[in-house]
Formats: sequence, structure tokens, C-alpha cells
Amino acid sequence: MATTNNNHSPRTSRKSPIERKQFTFDNREANFSWEVLKITAEFVDGFDLLATVQKPVTFFGSARLKETDPYYQVARDLGGRLVKAGYAIITGGGPGIMEAGNRGASEGGGLSIGLNIQLPHEQAINPYVKLSKGFRYFFSRKFMLDYSALAYVFFPGGFGTLDELFTITTLIQTGKSDGDVPIILIGQEFWQPLLSWVTDTMVTRGLIGPQDPALLRVTDDLSQVVRWIKKVGERDYSGG
Repeated sequence: MATTNNNHSPRTSRKSPIERKQFTFDNREANFSWEVLKITAEFVDGFDLLATVQKPVTFFGSARLKETDPYYQVARDLGGRLVKAGYAIITGGGPGIMEAGNRGASEGGGLSIGLNIQLPHEQAINPYVKLSKGFRYFFSRKFMLDYSALAYVFFPGGFGTLDELFTITTLIQTGKSDGDVPIILIGQEFWQPLLSWVTDTMVTRGLIGPQDPALLRVTDDLSQVVRWIKKVGERDYSGG
């Protein structure tokens, strides 16, 4: 007599692989079509928020760095310098480098924006964010952090920071994003080993073009950072 495999409930077995994905951290049994609508709503809300922001610069970096870390103070300093030059600072809205960038912007009297992510152990928005939006999905939040920035500034960080760095670099390398937008890496001692590997291994083996490492600008000079960003042409945010 044939046996029946009871590892999956009838309800689960009727779902396709994509429907069985955990789209949200708290609801594995959510209706797939409803999840798609929520994803769409996040993109609409994100676009509506960023449409109001003039001259945004996005900061990336570790959430683990404390106020006592030198890079926290550098990010705070740069955030203040940029808002005084007329720019808005966008971060992921959390602690560490994100807090530092928002803090500098807030202390400088400028626009301080946080695009936060809802996690099982909730990541609270740092107190220096003046304009915020919470996201359920990493990919929609990631897109909004990347969208329409006049410059990307990277401080030392972990996997999430590197994920953002290589995503943005790939978009510019492949012509899917504006090549005039600078990717700026703060911290020679942290980033130079990575850049050396990119040149010595990836370029040498023909995995990327010899011109591609020039997409990444590394410095410890904040005055140089401000000059690079000021060279970026003004954008038309009116939608025309």
C-alpha cells in the first residue's frame, strides 16, 4: 500500500517556491498577492518622500561603531559640513555611522533623513533623524537609499555596507546609474586593502576593466570630499 508523505501540509504544498519564501520577518503564511501590494506601497511611499528632498547625499557604514570611534566623529563632522553647504543627509536611520551622519546634519541645522528597516529585534530610529520612513523589506529600502543621491559616502562597515558598495558600483559600471555620481570611501587604512585586491586580482584576471577601480575614490580629507560633491551637477527634482 502506498504511503503518503506528510512533511508538508496541503496548504503549504499548494504554494509555489516563491510563495513559500519568507517575505516578511513575522508572517510566513501571508497572502502572496497582498505581499506584492505592500511592496508596491513601500516603493510609492519612498518615492513620495524623496521627491521632496533637494541635493541628497547618502551615508553608509557600520551600525556597530560607537560614539567613541574616530569614524563616528568623522561622519558627524562631514554631515555638518555638507548640510552647511546646502545638502541633505540620508542614512539608514539606525545607530553607528548612520547616527553620526544624522547627528552632524541635525547639529548643522540641515535636513537629516533616516530610512529605517523593521527587524525582529527592532532597530530604533536614532534621535537625530528629522524625516523618516520605515521599511519592511530590505530591497525596497536599499533601492531608496541608492535612489537619486548626488553622492554616496562609505565609511567602514560590514557585509551590509559592502553589499551597498558593490551594488552601486555595479549599477554605475553597467550604465544603469549616473556615472557622474561619486562613490567616496572614507578611511585609507580600512579601504585600501580592498582596493588593492580589486586592482591586483580582479583587473589582473580580466574580471573587470582596468578603468573600473577609478569608480571608487578613497580619501581621509573631508575638504576633498566636499569639493568632489560640489562638482556634481545640479539635478532637476521637479520631474521635468
